Amino acid sequence: MEEKKFDVNSIIGFVLIFGILLYIMYQNQPTPEELEAQKIAEQEQIEAQKKARKQEETLVTTADDYVANIQELDSTQRAELQSKVGSFAYAMTLPSAKEKYTTVTTDVYELKFNTKGGHLAEVKLRNFVDYDSVPIYMVKDNNSAFNISFGTSDNRILNTQDFPFEPTVSKSGDNTVVSMKLKVSEREYLEYRYELKPNDYMIDFSIKSLGLSGVFNTSQPITLDWQQKSIRHSKSISYENRYTRLTYMYNDGKVDKLSQGGEDDEELKDVDWISYRQHFFSSILVAKDTPFKKASITSTDLVEDEEIDTLYTKLYTTKLPLAFSGGEINKNMTMYYGPTDSKTLKQYDRGLEESIPFGWGIFGWINKALFIPLFGFLSSFLPYGIAIIVMTVLVKIMLSFVQYKQFLSQAKMKILKPELDAVREKYKDNKLKAQQETMAIQSRAGASPLSGCLPGLMQIPVFYALFMFFPTAFALRQKSFLWADDLSSFDSVLDLPFHIPFYGDHVSLFPILAAIAIFFYMKMTTGQQMATQPTQEGMPDMQKMMKYMIYFSPLLMLIFFNNYASGLSLYYFISNLISIGIMLVIKNYIIDEEKILAKIEVSKKKPKKQNKFQRKMAEMMEQAEQQKQAQQRGKKK
Repeated sequence: MEEKKFDVNSIIGFVLIFGILLYIMYQNQPTPEELEAQKIAEQEQIEAQKKARKQEETLVTTADDYVANIQELDSTQRAELQSKVGSFAYAMTLPSAKEKYTTVTTDVYELKFNTKGGHLAEVKLRNFVDYDSVPIYMVKDNNSAFNISFGTSDNRILNTQDFPFEPTVSKSGDNTVVSMKLKVSEREYLEYRYELKPNDYMIDFSIKSLGLSGVFNTSQPITLDWQQKSIRHSKSISYENRYTRLTYMYNDGKVDKLSQGGEDDEELKDVDWISYRQHFFSSILVAKDTPFKKASITSTDLVEDEEIDTLYTKLYTTKLPLAFSGGEINKNMTMYYGPTDSKTLKQYDRGLEESIPFGWGIFGWINKALFIPLFGFLSSFLPYGIAIIVMTVLVKIMLSFVQYKQFLSQAKMKILKPELDAVREKYKDNKLKAQQETMAIQSRAGASPLSGCLPGLMQIPVFYALFMFFPTAFALRQKSFLWADDLSSFDSVLDLPFHIPFYGDHVSLFPILAAIAIFFYMKMTTGQQMATQPTQEGMPDMQKMMKYMIYFSPLLMLIFFNNYASGLSLYYFISNLISIGIMLVIKNYIIDEEKILAKIEVSKKKPKKQNKFQRKMAEMMEQAEQQKQAQQRGKKK
């Protein structure tokens, strides 16, 4: 009985549990809306699975898409890969296709070579940092691209930047050799070969092919494309950008450059080298054996707003057609990544130092022959700021005779002023006669306004040469003096919470000091000139112009040089202080007006023979006076 009872209870229990489960399932069954959503989700999952299978069956031609499963390709997939990239499918099947970077370190470089494309992914200069103490990178974060575009015998156009290169690193004596090979078989390949020398910024670089004469289509052009955005390294991006330009040498030694701002391009022939100069650092591609036959170059200014565009200054591009030789490529070059330093560049004997803007013509010659060697000598044993001051003193001593000539001329004109005023009063109704008599008196006395101007003109080549020297002097970079922490950049003593157009967002002290010195110097010199300079009819009011210049020149210095190299402002400050001192010495201790007057009187008594120019001018003035009188008589009639 008990067993039967137990069995009945068990059955009842199971029935109850089953009933409860049915009830729970009924209560939790999906609504019609939920069933519809579930149906849609299942359909989407089916479609995604179909799409995934289709992608697995369809192969593309870029290296990244193959790398993940390259070893899992079956024979059919390998055949399809072969149909898409031809002989270069072999490169996709190598273990190197999975690699990313090969790193090499030398005394001056830390380099990263990207197996995709075979070129440099990073170029770090070990011995330099930027204004913010960050290491200097010439190449980083995809700012540079290096690609060869070529045709194949099976009518494809391929790009090396899409393919993996197999890297090997070896030694050749003290040199490090990096070989990057794009292979079509184990013994047939396109090779980028880099040879790095100790303590050397010049990299031997060659592009060679082996066994590809049947792979290349030699009837189609093969083009090297090199692009690079210049990375900002200085405090003032606008100042750095001013000295960032694409420069090149072509036609047996001619050096030229693209525009400083905006966009510019050029088609060249017989190119020796192309320099992507970015003020104090340069990336240069040099033709080693023979010049590049042709080159297409462009430059684009990337700084439209210096408050927003703060990472890069210029975008440079170069396209170089390469030549086939026996169906193969064999081009030897060198690549330079390093300082835009005259001493460093000159040692390669390729004229690379000509990429530095020392100034054209005589200005560049003065810098290269005088100021660069002089400053190099002084800075070898003096602090850089002191070397600038000493060089300024030497330059002013060298030009002191010019100031003496100027003051001597002014002294003569001052002595002659009463006599010249009397002549102008006497012939006030005959302006031409007054001018003739004035010129005659000045000629007999050996005094002329031009004799004071010409010595001043002699200073212009020196002035401009130094204006070009200081902003390009690599030796001044990050050298401190007094409150200036970098003589190659501005010496900010106050940061402004706003930006003033043309002035900047800071206040530099050396330009203020230079402006004050220029004001007092011009006040002393121009004031005396205005006192002795007559206003002639038909001529500009020189006294008024000089008065404006007294205030305009210091203001120009104050605004324009606020973002310039503090070494240049230091030079102008010291230069004008010395000029003031020289002027006071000449005026008070050297020039004796009584002796000058005595010499003038002696000179007046001597017969003065006119030269051809003076006779011609006198004749022209006489003819002009006669025509004027004839016109006046005609009006009276």
